Amino acid sequence: MPLDESLVGVPSDPARRTWGSKDALLYAVGVGAGQDHTLHELPFVTENSAQVDQRVLPTFAVLATQAPSGRKLGNFDPAMLVHAEQSFHIDGLLPVDGDVQVTSRVVSMQDKGSGALVVVEADAVDGVTGAPVASTRSSMFIRGETVGGGRAPSPEVAPMPSGAPDAKVTYATRPEQALVYRLSGDRNPLHSDPSFAARAGFDRPILHGLCTYGITGRALLHELCGSDPARLRSMEGRFTKPVRPGQDLMVSIWNTADGTRFRTELSDGTVVIDRGTVVVA
Repeated sequence: MPLDESLVGVPSDPARRTWGSKDALLYAVGVGAGQDHTLHELPFVTENSAQVDQRVLPTFAVLATQAPSGRKLGNFDPAMLVHAEQSFHIDGLLPVDGDVQVTSRVVSMQDKGSGALVVVEADAVDGVTGAPVASTRSSMFIRGETVGGGRAPSPEVAPMPSGAPDAKVTYATRPEQALVYRLSGDRNPLHSDPSFAARAGFDRPILHGLCTYGITGRALLHELCGSDPARLRSMEGRFTKPVRPGQDLMVSIWNTADGTRFRTELSDGTVVIDRGTVVVA
């Protein structure tokens, strides 16, 4: 069934989204924080450590802007949907306890021949003051779906640097990583149910793309920002291949004249997040 193209450009009604200390802690553990024996991530995984104030990982912005809009893109097999791209922007620290109003809109629906690419933006503002808290942009590819207007061309994307990276770090994922991450709200059975994963063409459940994104964000936070979450302002990247829980992730970082770029790969060189850009204050 075709997607509902009447949604394009129409903002949703504001929806309330709240979170608390426990939600921020669970998200941090879900993206692998706290595994390092140096304990330098205590601000993100504890709320009662002596002389350590709790902080929220910047990539939590992707959850802070998720609120039910009451609208459906259309009737399609959810096993055919994959996350294609993700970005976020924040202007400072995310609050440990948040109460925001979220407005979302479908920016575009593009026919790609083998499926449809749907781009959604969302903005979260403080529920009392109306001050901006976070904004995100997500792209989803739905295999087998079509939209009107013919096939849309792919946008121009700046190529990645060709030289050796300025920094390269490896972060581990655990076999149960997806089972922990899903407790932050994404209960898609693609990441837990072998039969559902098989319908989607995978030999076993895969890691959430946003979990890989969050782990990558941790690497950028520590390598570029001195672990200060107030400095990591925005991050975007394109998902290219799935990750299986338990695989290691290698994040390469380039400092270029046009900004800071990154790429995330598996240990065999398979690229899982490409065309990454990050803005640091």
